[in-house]
Amino acid sequence: MAVRRLAEPALQPKSFAFTAENLDWAKGQIARYPEGRQASAIIPILWRAQEQAGGWLPQKAIEHVAALLGMPKIRALEVATFYTMFNLEPVGQFHVQLCGTTPCVLRGADKLIKLCHDKIGEQFHVTADGKLSWVEVECLGACVNAPVAQINFDYYEDLTPKSFTTLLADLADGKPVKPGPQVDRQLSAPLGGPTTLTDPNLYARRRPGQGLQPALLDADAKTPGAAANLREAPVPKPPAADSSASGKS
Repeated sequence: MAVRRLAEPALQPKSFAFTAENLDWAKGQIARYPEGRQASAIIPILWRAQEQAGGWLPQKAIEHVAALLGMPKIRALEVATFYTMFNLEPVGQFHVQLCGTTPCVLRGADKLIKLCHDKIGEQFHVTADGKLSWVEVECLGACVNAPVAQINFDYYEDLTPKSFTTLLADLADGKPVKPGPQVDRQLSAPLGGPTTLTDPNLYARRRPGQGLQPALLDADAKTPGAAANLREAPVPKPPAADSSASGKS
């Protein structure tokens, strides 16, 4: 794992403090943990600090979270520099996390990486208009829809150089974009629709005098069953016979 360092002092703000709304939210997170365990809330609170700071964690934000949790600053710095979900330097309004692991590369992610270099610049470089930045990341967990990029909070899948170029241009121009697959498929379903288990007879049953019927009628599916916590009382087993019950003396 590469060493992760804080942004240079020239980029660091002089101060940071949660807004009243975010402070109330953070206190709610802290209240979930018993006394003395407040530091357990550090990851979600750092995440909220990153959101408030515009997508990255300044040093003052990390220190503010440490003070809020009553923990040493170095401990909060250790968490912030360990997890790559925390950006330690400024990012663009739309921060592209482009998957560069094997399934995505086999599907053309190497071309998308080159495209990011050409269109945006080096990793974590922010375009002059402040709109775009990018970084290559490890698996995003959507290999079936490779290649994949996460931009802010949304996934964009089944990317090609053409669709990715259009996507970046639309984001920079403030145009609406569609998250999810960028091809004609539903979520992770096959292109062109289902290809297996398409025979309707697989989902049918015969009813006496009614011929072939759906395996499960809509009315049946909506019929409530017994509550899960209601069970028959267990029947106790009879006691094991002893020697006196056999007639032996």
